[in-house]
Amino acid sequence: MSERVMLMVYCYDVAQDRTRARVAHLLEDHAVRVQDSVFEMRLTQAAANRLYRAIVRLLDDGDMLRMYAIGAAAFPRCQSYGGSPIAGDTASWIV
Repeated sequence: MSERVMLMVYCYDVAQDRTRARVAHLLEDHAVRVQDSVFEMRLTQAAANRLYRAIVRLLDDGDMLRMYAIGAAAFPRCQSYGGSPIAGDTASWIV
């Protein structure tokens, strides 16, 4: 697996308040919240997959989770208005 760091975006739709709070807390430990249920951070693919699996273990039937990887070639084309800036090279976490 590649050790390249990519911008990873996690977004979810979770029905139960308790489960939603657990998912949010886990992501808050590693990522920047950019909307209520959208988080981003810079991780390697391996670290991103570990975090994805940890979140999936918290989810109930009917809940949804998406993880998007934005590589170096696409990163310069990302845009943001308001809120936190898009996680750059200085915002890296190892999970």
